[in-house]
Amino acid sequence: MSMQEDNKCRLDKWLWAARFFKTRSLATDAIDGGKVHVDGDRAKPAKEVRVGQRIYIRRKELEMEVEVMALSNQRRGAPEAALLYQETPESARKREDAAVTREADHGKRERGAGRPTKRQLRDIKRFTGGSW
Repeated sequence: MSMQEDNKCRLDKWLWAARFFKTRSLATDAIDGGKVHVDGDRAKPAKEVRVGQRIYIRRKELEMEVEVMALSNQRRGAPEAALLYQETPESARKREDAAVTREADHGKRERGAGRPTKRQLRDIKRFTGGSW
């Protein structure tokens, strides 16, 4: 495993090597778009990452705050990439809570049920008192 402890590493390369983004250009776009913060501040793609820094990453539903544990300029397998960072306990708790609320937000519906029939629409209209 060739993870460097004291060598330099760009932020966009580190995010790519840690497998947060599929390509470096996606990582660069996220950084430029303000979706990545280093120690609470917006950063540029060429910012040098150091061990011990906290990086906040927002991507679709994923919001993570991680601490840099090691540096790498090479993209490796997921088990090795996971050694580059450690998620903060608050971030893990927030992600779990968000997953639970996201599940509860959507009503459960039988898969493949399709659109309601005329009879079901009449029942729905009668139940809700709607006049549509």
